Amino acid sequence: MTAVGIPEPDKQGWREWLLTEAPTSRRHARAASLYQGWLTLKSNKLTMIGVGILVFLFLVALFAPFLAPHDPFAQELGYRLQPLWTDGHLLGTDSLGRDILSRLIYGSRITLYIVLMVALIAPIAGLFVGTVAGYVGGWADTILMRITDIFLAFPRLVLALAFVAALGAGIENAVLAIALTAWPPYARIARAETLSIRKSDYISAVKLQGAGPLRIITKHIWPLCISSLIVRVTLDMAGIILAAAGLGFLGLGAQPPSPEWGAMISEGRKFLLDYWWIATVPGLAIFTVSLAFNLLGDGLRDVLDPKDGGEL
Repeated sequence: MTAVGIPEPDKQGWREWLLTEAPTSRRHARAASLYQGWLTLKSNKLTMIGVGILVFLFLVALFAPFLAPHDPFAQELGYRLQPLWTDGHLLGTDSLGRDILSRLIYGSRITLYIVLMVALIAPIAGLFVGTVAGYVGGWADTILMRITDIFLAFPRLVLALAFVAALGAGIENAVLAIALTAWPPYARIARAETLSIRKSDYISAVKLQGAGPLRIITKHIWPLCISSLIVRVTLDMAGIILAAAGLGFLGLGAQPPSPEWGAMISEGRKFLLDYWWIATVPGLAIFTVSLAFNLLGDGLRDVLDPKDGGEL
């Protein structure tokens, strides 16, 4: 028995313990909240399809050396431009005789690398800029938001092209360029959240306890902004993947012979009329992963964003 007379989870069952309306501690309340969010997410079939696709993508990227039937860089000119279902080449070969399926499998690693790196850089930068602007206000807010407006005034891909042209071609520079163009929306969201809570009673109470601006922002404002940013990040993943594929298509992203999906489409466009699968297969991969992130983002919005009817 716990201190308030509620049975331990092993006695009443984990499900009942997580669904109780009277949590016994902060950890218990957080676990119950996460479980209820999972139930909401699980009830959305389209979201679970997206989760399944992304889990599959992660497993493919993780076990690429074991799943790829061929070396993705090995050239066999005698087997160039082989059609689908060719013996030993399930998805055919490209103009240099490289196995498309193997290159597609290894290309998933590049896609996940770009997505994870941008997801780590852009939201954190936007969160910092937005919360500082919203909490400090005054001239700091004006300067930071005008800089944000300048970035928002340019189409993301055009601005990424400008940054890559200045930094030089390469996957690392492509990641940095995409992150530099992706942070302004997160700054706007964080600023709006900060403006709505900086005058609240509990922030005033924290100030009376002696907390400084840095502690208030990091310990009390950032946690309230994270849920909105998570939803936005998930919904932005499709745009990030398309931007990375666009840079690869133009030869400014991952450099040959890297099996980046955008670069594979760029190579296949030369043979699109007669050998359509060379460009179509990586294009379908980009479409499928982008759709999966959008489905996951819609489900997370229902769970995490109470303004849109979420339950948490």
